[in-house]
Amino acid sequence: MNLPNYITLTRIFSVPLLIWILSSQRFASTDGSRELLASALFIAASITDGIDGYLARRRGQITTLGMLLDPLADKLLITAAFITLVQFNPSIVKAWIAVVIIGREFLVSGLRSIAASEGFTIEASDFGKVKMVAQIVAVVAAIVEHRWSYWPVGSYGLDIKLVAHMAIWFMVALSLGSAVDYFVGFWSKIDRTVMVRQRRRRFILRRRKRDVPAT
Repeated sequence: MNLPNYITLTRIFSVPLLIWILSSQRFASTDGSRELLASALFIAASITDGIDGYLARRRGQITTLGMLLDPLADKLLITAAFITLVQFNPSIVKAWIAVVIIGREFLVSGLRSIAASEGFTIEASDFGKVKMVAQIVAVVAAIVEHRWSYWPVGSYGLDIKLVAHMAIWFMVALSLGSAVDYFVGFWSKIDRTVMVRQRRRRFILRRRKRDVPAT
C-alpha cells in the first residue's frame, strides 16, 4: 500500500460521511453549516482524484490495486452524491437525472472491462475531464441551493438556483456526450481488433492448406 492508494482510500471513506451529513438530522441547522460542510467535503474528496493520479505517475507507483480503487472511488463518490441529492434537494436533482449519471458510469465501466479483456484500454478523454469539473460544480451548487437560492455578493448577487440548474443540465449533456465519445472510441478499437483476428485466421488457414500434402 503506497501513498497514492491511501489518498484514494480517503475518497472512498468520505462517501459514507457525505451521505451521513446530508441525510442525518444531527447536522440540520438554519445557518447553512451542514450545506457548507458537505460542500467542503465533496470538493476535498474530488480534489484527491487528481492528487492520487499525479503522485502515482510522478513516483512510478502505478499498481494494480490503484487501478482498481481509483475508478471505484470516483464512481462511488458521484453515485452516492446524486442518489443522496435526489432526496436532499429534489427540486434541483430529479430522479431521472441521477439515473442518467449513474447509468453513464456503469456504461463506461462496462466498456473499459470489455476493452481490457480484449487487450486494449480506453483512455479518459478531455470530454470526460470537463464532465468531472461540471459534476463538482453541479453537486456543490445543488447542496448549497438547499439553504441559499440567492447569495448576495457586494452590490450584486449570485443566483445559486439558476447556477445549479444550468450546471445540472450542462453536466447531463456532457455525460451523454462523453458516453457517446467513449462508445465510438471503443467501437473503433474493437472493430480493428476483430479485423486483425480475421486476417490472422485467414493467414493461418492458407498456411495450413499449403502444408497439407497432395494425394
